[in-house]
Amino acid sequence: MHPILNTIVKGAKMNEFKPVKQEKTVISIRLDVEMLKAVDEVSAKTDISRNELIVQCIDYALKNFKH
Repeated sequence: MHPILNTIVKGAKMNEFKPVKQEKTVISIRLDVEMLKAVDEVSAKTDISRNELIVQCIDYALKNFKH
């Protein structure tokens, strides 16, 4: 067994990391064909899923939105 898993199983407390399942929901969006191609290209180049890329892009846009 991996040492970290062994520590968790034995009941030792880890102060710096606590796995948390974030609540998520499924939505549907419509993208222009060319935009989807661009998303898929970036997704492939960065080795992350299309979904994760879109989530990160939305997060970045919301954090940097100037009202």
